[in-house]
Amino acid sequence: MKVHERIDGRLQAFLAAQPMFFVATAPSGSGGHVNLSPKGMAGTFVVLGEHRVAYLDYHGSGAETIAHLEENGRITLMFCAFQGPPNIVRLHGRGRAVPVTSPEYAGLLRVFPEPPDTHAVRAVIDVTVERVSDSCGFAVPLMAYEGDRDLLIRAHERRTDADLAEYRRVKNAASIDGWPLFAEHE
Repeated sequence: MKVHERIDGRLQAFLAAQPMFFVATAPSGSGGHVNLSPKGMAGTFVVLGEHRVAYLDYHGSGAETIAHLEENGRITLMFCAFQGPPNIVRLHGRGRAVPVTSPEYAGLLRVFPEPPDTHAVRAVIDVTVERVSDSCGFAVPLMAYEGDRDLLIRAHERRTDADLAEYRRVKNAASIDGWPLFAEHE
C-alpha cells in the first residue's frame, strides 16, 4: 500500500475511468450499522481538487450515508480496477450532504460537467479528502463493463419535485438505526 499526499493527475485519471465505486460510512461508537453502498453512472463523480471530491446521491431505498455524515462526517470511497492493471484507491475523509433543498445545492450541481438526469438527485455528497491510498488489487476479478443501467433515472423521471419531496419524507425519513433525516431540510 502507498499513501499519497494528494489526488494527483494520475490518480484523478484512474478515478475518472472507473464506472463504479463504493462508499462506506458508520455511526460513532459501537452501536448502529456500518453502511457500504455501490455507486455508479457516468457523470456522477467529480474530483474538485487535490483534497476534495463530490458525487451525486440519488433517491434510493435508504439514506444511511447521509445519516452517518450528519452524525460524524466520516466517509471512505473505494475505487477498484475491474479492467486493466490491478489497483484499488481509497479516499478517506470527512463528508457532508448538501440536500436538493439547500441554497448551496445549485452551485455544487454545476461542478458536474456531464451528469445524467439530475431530477432524481436528492443531495450532493461533498468530501474533504484527508487520506489517499492505493493498494495492489491483485485479488480483484477482471470483469467486463457493459454500460450504465438507466433504471434509477427512469424510475424517478415521472415524479414531480413534490413527489420526490414526499418520497424523502416517507421512504427516507429515518436511517435503519432510527436517526431522522430530511424533515429539517424540506
